[in-house]
Amino acid sequence: MATSLFRVMFAASLFGGTGVALGAFGAHMLKATLVAKGNDAKWTTAVQYQLLHSAVLLQVSNMIKSNPDKVKSLLMSAKLFTAGIIMFSGSIYVLCLAEKGTLTKICGPITPLGGLALIGGWLSLMRASLQGV
Repeated sequence: MATSLFRVMFAASLFGGTGVALGAFGAHMLKATLVAKGNDAKWTTAVQYQLLHSAVLLQVSNMIKSNPDKVKSLLMSAKLFTAGIIMFSGSIYVLCLAEKGTLTKICGPITPLGGLALIGGWLSLMRASLQGV
């Protein structure tokens, strides 16, 4: 359980810290570029989803700590949230900065898959709550 708890807390901290940094980066250093491309709102959405789900991951780590018998169920939520943050927010960051080409063709379809992973994380968390977490 300790390793699982560490990994989830580490992911929450990593995504939280990088979310703040990317938000500041987008609001200051990249602002002109994002506005010129019409991507400032998209960048903000990516940051907001990253930060929101970082906080959720932190709460999942607390739930793992207080419900050691439900680790497996809660870890599924954490894995889905982690994958969702990487795929959803990560692909939006790339799409906002990259020039149209192969990279954008690859990342475009990844965004909705990341959204599905985030939804799956919430459904998995709901399932865990129904199991008595």
